[in-house]
Amino acid sequence: MATGNESHVLIAMDESPHSDYAFEWYLENVHKPNTYVILFHAVEYHMIATMPMGVGSAELINQTIMEEKGRAEAYLKKLTTMMKEHHLHGKVKQTTGPPRTEIIRVAEEDKADVIICGTRGMGTVRRTLLGSVSDHVMHHSHVPVLVCRHKDDPHHHHLGHHHEPQKEIKM
Repeated sequence: MATGNESHVLIAMDESPHSDYAFEWYLENVHKPNTYVILFHAVEYHMIATMPMGVGSAELINQTIMEEKGRAEAYLKKLTTMMKEHHLHGKVKQTTGPPRTEIIRVAEEDKADVIICGTRGMGTVRRTLLGSVSDHVMHHSHVPVLVCRHKDDPHHHHLGHHHEPQKEIKM
């Protein structure tokens, strides 16, 4: 476990380019040698809920679970490699459950001082109905949350056709 002088940073990873960007942004802008990094991935078995039930469904469910477990194990190995390649002090952690609640639970469990996550860029309808993971984490976390949005993300720019140029006043 980390010592009292270290800050604990939980970086939420989800196999998306958004979380990869958040990780890279952390390395370039925040990382310090005395930081204990927790690369965290919550595995959510979402395929099963959409599968039809009937003859042969148990075999199909087992096959799907094995495929998802294999993908989760491969991603865990990738995260471990990322930690080693960047000479980070800390650990890789993977749990099963909804990412929005698991991120908060693990941050509390591992005494994170800050949570870093990317945006997933889900569509407006899905975000309206479900809310984004980063929004949920920001509103329910007991520690600061840094959400890294890539500068080229279309949601980062103002909507509409008429864009006012930014004005800057120098003093």
